[in-house]
Amino acid sequence: MNQRFKTLSLALDSHNDVCSSQGAVDRFPQVLHDMFYMDYIGVIICHCGSFSISVDFHDYDVSEGNTVFINENTYIKINNVSADLRVSILFYKVDIIRDLLGSTVQAIRLYNYIDNDRSCVWNTGSEKDIAHYVALLNSNNLVGANEFEANERKLLLLAITYRLCAIYANLISSQIKGVGRKKEIFFELMRLISLHYKEHRDVAFYADKMCLSPKYLSSLVKSLCGYTVQQLVFKAILRHCIFLIHNTNKSIQEISEMHHFPTLSSFGKFFKKQTGKSPRLFREQKGN
Repeated sequence: MNQRFKTLSLALDSHNDVCSSQGAVDRFPQVLHDMFYMDYIGVIICHCGSFSISVDFHDYDVSEGNTVFINENTYIKINNVSADLRVSILFYKVDIIRDLLGSTVQAIRLYNYIDNDRSCVWNTGSEKDIAHYVALLNSNNLVGANEFEANERKLLLLAITYRLCAIYANLISSQIKGVGRKKEIFFELMRLISLHYKEHRDVAFYADKMCLSPKYLSSLVKSLCGYTVQQLVFKAILRHCIFLIHNTNKSIQEISEMHHFPTLSSFGKFFKKQTGKSPRLFREQKGN
């Protein structure tokens, strides 16, 4: 267990593409007790004991049998760890398999990413399956691996990504009040938003792409998830803008132009309406 902990800690410190505990560990690496920026997909399975986790400054309690799912471009911090803790941990960068992911998976991931009002702590019933994948994945970087090792790692990462998306899909299906064709339309909309949200935020554009009337698409989406089409687009824009503000040196003007706001002032008004803060203040407070 100590060797697994050391390997995981080193992988996180080195910012490896894959950081895996390869089984249960009895504590968290020190880096996770400070505010840690996630450019990974993260999974933490609690086998025993308890802890609390802050995800984008929202606090969650985690206990035995729970799984924590963490999206990319979020901040996390571990607190209040019990003495009897046993957890399996896997963080991985999805970029190394992004070109292998199907469009439906991309749509599910986007919806889970932008719908950040939902809890990230679940009891899925699949904890043993997920833990098995974690045990199989090591923390070595793909750079330098031979072709067979690299492909094996990618296939394992692809498998766990599809398993996680199956869990997400079941959760979304339990929350979205629709069946069959309606859900197909919803996930196709999410796929289109992932491709076009920077340039297009009007319902008519997406309705035309799907050969539907704007009125029908608006009504269907609102009935399924409680958001309007425009709200879903705005959520995607906001999450990407926050990522750029926090993690790049791009100016506020550049970020505004990337998302096709007509003026810097209109971008500032949009951002403040969504977050309660100006983009500049948001960046300054992150640095404190």
